[in-house]
Amino acid sequence: MAPMTQDTVRLAVPPAPTPHPEWSLVLPVKPLAVAKSRLEPYAGARRPALALAFALDTVAAALACPLVARVLVVTQDALAGAQLARLGALVVADEPGGGLNPALTYGAELARRLAPDAPLAVLSADLPALRSAELSRVLAAAAAHGGRSFLADSPGLGTTLLACPPGHPLAPRFGDGSRARHAAGGAAELSPGDVPSVRRDVDTGADLREALALGVGPHTAAVACARGLSPVCS
Repeated sequence: MAPMTQDTVRLAVPPAPTPHPEWSLVLPVKPLAVAKSRLEPYAGARRPALALAFALDTVAAALACPLVARVLVVTQDALAGAQLARLGALVVADEPGGGLNPALTYGAELARRLAPDAPLAVLSADLPALRSAELSRVLAAAAAHGGRSFLADSPGLGTTLLACPPGHPLAPRFGDGSRARHAAGGAAELSPGDVPSVRRDVDTGADLREALALGVGPHTAAVACARGLSPVCS
């Protein structure tokens, strides 16, 4: 029998550690009857269905992200809430009113009660091309930063993700020009590399065409095909 040497013995290599899910994500979903009004000329009567599809694909991808432990959806829409809950989201239906930012603050407070030591992020619910791997890169960059941080949208004017570690206030400033407002409020802009699916939110027909080119989730693909909006339909 040949002697055992470093050439004849294969040393066991421990597997790479699996990322531990810890992030809490909060997503806002408008009532479908009024959501995505700028898509009306493009989507017609299917606009509410398209808005719901965006949210379903965004939440599904977020829940599949290995760094995400829970997803809270703040919405007053019963249909959206029921379908998103079936995916595994925690639905917050009793938002206080007063607009988007108060609703996000309320959702963040509930997330903190559920997991006080977890990092927290608000994510836009209109990211139908969202890839879990790209979301992981953004969250890892936010964790490495250690303070409040944000990701700008594709046009560079808005925000698709705002993150903060435990013990820090979220202080959301979403709305038109939110990139500049979040930066002015002390949040650092993240540069996690090529993450187009996390930046491409959809408000217009042109935005949707870009998302379709990236490759959207199954819910958005189904509605887009039914409307004849997608050039690739099986």
